[in-house]
Amino acid sequence: MVAGADEAGRGSLAGPLVAAAVLIDHDTLSLSDRRALAGLHDSKQMTHEHREELYPCVLRAAARVSVVTRCVPGIDARGLHVTNLEALAAALDGLDPKGAICLVDGFRLGKRGPEHRAVVEGDGRSAAIAAASVVAKVTRDRYMRRACAAYPDWGFEENVGYSTPEHREAIIKNGISAIHRRSFQSVAYSQLELGSEGIPDVLVADELVALAEGHADHVEADPVAENGRAALP
Repeated sequence: MVAGADEAGRGSLAGPLVAAAVLIDHDTLSLSDRRALAGLHDSKQMTHEHREELYPCVLRAAARVSVVTRCVPGIDARGLHVTNLEALAAALDGLDPKGAICLVDGFRLGKRGPEHRAVVEGDGRSAAIAAASVVAKVTRDRYMRRACAAYPDWGFEENVGYSTPEHREAIIKNGISAIHRRSFQSVAYSQLELGSEGIPDVLVADELVALAEGHADHVEADPVAENGRAALP
């Protein structure tokens, strides 16, 4: 039993951070599952189409899957690094991985979450981490592409919130949307009226904390069940 955790969206300018954890029971994997998982590696190096093809294969092969999201006001209020570690730990906890080896891509989580090992470039070395990478990336990209309907001026259907040249140009032209992270430093933000810490002058830190407390970003969302601990076939 191996549990792997990874995140998507840590380096983006807009949208949530998504952490996923996948529990794989290697003793129960079918031959077709093993063949499907053999195609896993760093999801960021895959095409959108390849990730979408692998996503249902991961759900079918996994013993359990857990997904955790953290909203933009929460990231701005708590800081990216702390938010990332807490989300990864919560995703692992959601698996209830008793007796499993727990692996995290790149990060030690301190005392958060179950006992685990950090694996440098883990999505290229562990099938469980690579599976979590696919789940996190597909989940987040789908959200950002849906968000484009509400925020059409920033090209989220293409950049999914990351700092592409076109995205930076859109920020300079249109400013930032409600789902842009105010606490990030970006060249594109330099022409906007932001506070000294990257937070708009009209939105002070206390208000960000209040916004974060009003968002249900602590709720775990499983792609196949409401309770975040669904056992998959």
